Amino acid sequence: MGKDSSPPPDFVRLFTDGACKDNPGPGGWAFILEHPATGERRRETGAERHTTNNRMELMGVIEGLASLKRPCQVELVTDSQYVAKGIAQWMANWKRLGWNRKENGQLKPVMNVDLWQRLDALIASHRVRVTHVLGHRGHPENEECDRMAVQAYKDLIRNPG
Repeated sequence: MGKDSSPPPDFVRLFTDGACKDNPGPGGWAFILEHPATGERRRETGAERHTTNNRMELMGVIEGLASLKRPCQVELVTDSQYVAKGIAQWMANWKRLGWNRKENGQLKPVMNVDLWQRLDALIASHRVRVTHVLGHRGHPENEECDRMAVQAYKDLIRNPG
């Protein structure tokens, strides 16, 4: 994409984050989905009573990708090295090893395999490029997703119904 060209109509940016009060404990996820061609933005959050930070990081991505109605070019922006490296470096090998990872020469099950498998199926429908940003360093959408994810689990704690 050149400087003067407009973004393709199938291009979206997906900003995601997850947060946990304790690890494990109550947690929240959030995403902001931006469609640069139209300027439209969608924000969503969710929360779970007993989870981990890594699971919430994955849920933000899963829910964001699941919200897409057709195949897209997706720039996924995350502050989670677990998510970024998992998608870009580790997942292909985990799949090759039957969703296992090597640890000290032995095969061990991949943590959060249920979510990684859901994410893998969603990624297969899109062209996803991962951009890792440093968390809590002033990236506007990352900071907003963090606030949204924290608010989601705080709301869950306040309203236990």
